[in-house]
Amino acid sequence: MVKRHLKRLTAPKSWKIKRKGITFVTRPNPGMHSKKNSTSINVVLRDMLGYTKTTRDIKMILADKGILVDKIQIKDHRFSVGVMDLIEMPKINKCFRILLNKKGNICLVEIKGNETKIKLCKIVGKSVIKKGNIQLNLNDGKNMIMDKNNYNTGDTLVVEVPEQKIKEHLKFEKSACVYLSGGKHKGESGIIDEVKDSMIKVKPKSGESFETSKKFAFVIGKEKPIITLS
Repeated sequence: MVKRHLKRLTAPKSWKIKRKGITFVTRPNPGMHSKKNSTSINVVLRDMLGYTKTTRDIKMILADKGILVDKIQIKDHRFSVGVMDLIEMPKINKCFRILLNKKGNICLVEIKGNETKIKLCKIVGKSVIKKGNIQLNLNDGKNMIMDKNNYNTGDTLVVEVPEQKIKEHLKFEKSACVYLSGGKHKGESGIIDEVKDSMIKVKPKSGESFETSKKFAFVIGKEKPIITLS
């Protein structure tokens, strides 16, 4: 049986929450995001955004259809949300994208306009299924079936939500703009300068180039980001 809470002192360091004075914090339900890069919607709304003071208030907001994740209504305050997910509060006209800051903490970046309608999904695996179709496995747990093998692991799909319609295909290649979700440079972004085996060299907007693992790179644009990062 999954425990309902965990102690704040042992919660992932990426959670920007008060550690002392209160013993427990809501444990998120198991999800597709890594534990370090995700948290519960309750923690986001109460502890990070400060929109309410109690879990009871969060439950009332959820019951009143006040919260959407990727344009889909959610009802469970333990619902797990992670990097690149969209959290929307239509009644107050607010929308946020979950990212990581340069300290590795989960943060929320407010977005507006057409950006609230798109989600970036990284292809983390693919396989051939019946009739020669290709199944793409995305970082948020969703799968897409394609009739053409035009996509590679590591590429990013710009997906229109909630329809799950592909608007753009961002290839993992030299000169692509990437955002790093892990490693020493977590939360940073830059241009791929070189791809070599399992490593890449990234040129940030300022400073010297550095090497990091390919698995941490999330393509967010062609030469420049197509999403708001701060």
